[in-house]
Amino acid sequence: MKKETYYSNGKLLITGEYLVLNGAKSLAVPTKFGQDLEVTPALGKKIYWKSYDSDGIIWFEDEILFDAIIEKTSYVENKIKNTLVEILHHAYLLNPDFIINTEGYIIETKLTFPRLWGLGTSSTLINNLGQWLSIDSFELLKNSFGGSGYDIACAQTNQSIIYHLENEKPFFETVEFNPEFKEHIYFVYLNKKQSSKSAINNYLNKQFSLDKVKIKIDKITAFVSETNNVDDFMSALEKHEILLSDILEQLTVKESLFPDFKGTVKSLGAWGGDFVMVVSKENPLFYFNEKGYDTILKYEEMVL
Repeated sequence: MKKETYYSNGKLLITGEYLVLNGAKSLAVPTKFGQDLEVTPALGKKIYWKSYDSDGIIWFEDEILFDAIIEKTSYVENKIKNTLVEILHHAYLLNPDFIINTEGYIIETKLTFPRLWGLGTSSTLINNLGQWLSIDSFELLKNSFGGSGYDIACAQTNQSIIYHLENEKPFFETVEFNPEFKEHIYFVYLNKKQSSKSAINNYLNKQFSLDKVKIKIDKITAFVSETNNVDDFMSALEKHEILLSDILEQLTVKESLFPDFKGTVKSLGAWGGDFVMVVSKENPLFYFNEKGYDTILKYEEMVL
């Protein structure tokens, strides 16, 4: 039996979180971590599905009948299976042949980062399915999971990007984001997985006129992607945090968790969880370890 293997990059959104949904230009980076998808032909008119975390432990395993995919069957007690069926159903609508013209599959997904890190378990899966089935991953995301699509762009691009939506269509260009001061950039995991879907819904419920804010974010994104002055970089990120703090009516992560830290702490993606980006002229490891945060990656360990 011929096995097919696909891979997609994880992602981090450096600027433009939430506002990317409204067309703001955002800086995003692919990570050195991602997810594999392995597909092997099988029998039974079903998919035998296994998902492995980065430590090799199976975090999801089930059988999914082709009929359940076609009919988008709902499983009351199994949220993960429901989400997977939803994605596969929309993949079927975009390319019915993968169900109609085959007998079955064994599918295994393998993360190279811990699932709770929030680097794109869903987006890497959707992009891998897009590659396998030769369908538009952006359309599959929009129809199933929702979101801006910047994570799909990172999944399939090996460079940093400036991403934005225009008339709800994705546009992005690669940029040489490789700051001279990258040895001062760290990524700290906040020990809390944040739901992107819930964060987006909360943001959409708060919306008001964002035109002026979008212009400011566009300028910050352009500046941050180009500057090689660490002080200017930190200042721009702090302005970004204040803008988002006002919109979301939340304290910045530095105000709420690290008010005494001598450096910049920048929320990434969904506020309140996952990773933050830390910029510090002094080694911050002791500070964050003392506060109970022990997952700290250097820039070159994280960014592709």
